[in-house]
Amino acid sequence: MSPLLLSNFLASGGLVFAFEHATVAGKVVLLTLAIGSIFSWSVMITKMRVIRFARKQTARFLEAFRQDRQPLRLFERNARFPGAPLFNVYRAGCEEMAFQMLGSAEVDETFRARLGTADKISPAQMNAVSAAMERAVGETALELESQMILLATAVSGSPFLGLLGTVWGVMDAFTGVAEAGAPNLASMAPGVSGALITTVTALCVAIPAMFGYNFLVTSIRGIIVEMDNFAAELASEFEHKYVDHNVRESAFRK
Repeated sequence: MSPLLLSNFLASGGLVFAFEHATVAGKVVLLTLAIGSIFSWSVMITKMRVIRFARKQTARFLEAFRQDRQPLRLFERNARFPGAPLFNVYRAGCEEMAFQMLGSAEVDETFRARLGTADKISPAQMNAVSAAMERAVGETALELESQMILLATAVSGSPFLGLLGTVWGVMDAFTGVAEAGAPNLASMAPGVSGALITTVTALCVAIPAMFGYNFLVTSIRGIIVEMDNFAAELASEFEHKYVDHNVRESAFRK
């Protein structure tokens, strides 16, 4: 629940009455839930923007990459696609490939000429290129999944925090009734009402966070699968153009 919705929520009907009769502990729980709501909505909005931008940049990158059958062409042109997860994998693979073939990942005006006269690499060297792309996939995945723990905490922790506030409030309500010696509905209702508001608020925090978390997790997993598939595609392109498989055969013959 966003802060604006939270204020509207508290201002509607008997919720104001419940809030006024909540105990100090209940109001502390409500404040904690409000802070958690702000953080969870901030994470959801930020991550959704990041994923939307990543998809847009990825589409641009793939269009540029597949226009030319030379896998190192974009690297040679020093092209940039910030925010595209697949480009991170591409750049890591190209840098390692250039290092294995030329001894340096630096791109200058002689890069194309040096690449044209360079010898093909061995399958063992290609394994190093594949490992570099796998590392890039893992690092990018961790970056995409950062701060998701806040949403997971909001989903799983908010209901328990609200329940704690409710149980505590009901306990205080019954204690007050027992001390007053007047066990009737009129004396119990305000305390019970003030206790239940924490559970209601907790559910209003957890439910949007749950939907946002599930959407983001599914989207991030889809991007990770795309990175794995692209790494396999790029490795295939590299092997076709730059790997000499006869090196392994000659080594076995010796």
